[in-house]
Amino acid sequence: MKKLIIPLLLLFFSGTYAQTQKNISSVWMAFCQSIEIQTPVKKKFRVIASAKVESNDPKAWSGVLARVLNKNEEEGFLDNMNDRPIKSNEWQSYTIEGTIDENSKTLFFGGIAEANGKFYFDKFQLFIENAKGAFEPVTILNPSFETPVTNTDIPKWNLGGSRQKNVKVKEYTISPNKSSVDGKYSLLLEGSGIVIKETGKIGNVEGASPKIGDMISMLDDLKDRVEETVKNMDQYEIDYLHDEKANRIGALVMHLAAAEKYYQVFTFENREFNEEEKKKWETALNLDQGARDEFKGHDIQYYLDIYNEVRAKTISELKKRDDAWFAEVQKKYDISNQYCWFHVMEHQSSHLGQILFLKKRIPPQKPPQKELQQGIKK
Repeated sequence: MKKLIIPLLLLFFSGTYAQTQKNISSVWMAFCQSIEIQTPVKKKFRVIASAKVESNDPKAWSGVLARVLNKNEEEGFLDNMNDRPIKSNEWQSYTIEGTIDENSKTLFFGGIAEANGKFYFDKFQLFIENAKGAFEPVTILNPSFETPVTNTDIPKWNLGGSRQKNVKVKEYTISPNKSSVDGKYSLLLEGSGIVIKETGKIGNVEGASPKIGDMISMLDDLKDRVEETVKNMDQYEIDYLHDEKANRIGALVMHLAAAEKYYQVFTFENREFNEEEKKKWETALNLDQGARDEFKGHDIQYYLDIYNEVRAKTISELKKRDDAWFAEVQKKYDISNQYCWFHVMEHQSSHLGQILFLKKRIPPQKPPQKELQQGIKK
């Protein structure tokens, strides 16, 4: 770790993280470096970098990013230029200016790209205000990407943002490029095959009556949030059991599918589960010790595939019905079909909160005992 001392400011250069690389799926990708910072007085900083974008995707953009985390790990400053996105296909220099103070702990700086296209970055610079109010340059490593870049590594830079460590996004390739503003090379991130779903709207679903269209859009919005939360979790994470009364995250996703399946039968066919359906779904529906014992050992896609199949059936059947059917009352529980599907929606929301709670409490996975022994020998 490199140590740099400036009057009234102590910096520790963090560089890249020595961690096993994790592959995830995402519509965006970031890279960064970080410095640990200590200052007794408020100071300004500037991050300057050159960038350009080549894309036919209207949602494509990039940005220079800077983020400050405070000593309590809360955010002190964040700017990734999403309010003034980089879309120009000509090299231009961009500047972010922020502040650090006595509560600041870590300054992250780097770049971000979103959607399909080619995103170029070059010539990163960092300046921090000194005691006289002048901006002094801080030496950063591989600022113009002259050290060879590979598809899995940007030397001296971390793949991921401030909350991610050594994360490679499957939808993006990483390569050096000879179009540059400083030196021989620049960094090129290229995104492809990315689909960004439209959000922030309710209803207007093709083939559905107005109220049913509203419900479909809300059901899918919540399901998308569940999927976004869990889709990049590994086997250890989805099988992790917080305590003997908790549920594994994989089992919770299975439970959401089972509950939705029940309301399909109840509202579309006016009946309860038959014996065959009970055998298939009841363990997941009850979410008790049986579920803790049964739902483990599968990757997250196993559960998402089941959930997706159930949801496709829900949407298909709802579109066959109209708002009058939605208002019909199920006499067994004296609730309307609309209320039944409202319950499915809020049920997703409830368990999404549980999944988020559990996800934040998963401890780092311990290396196998064999690796530990090898480490001791070294």
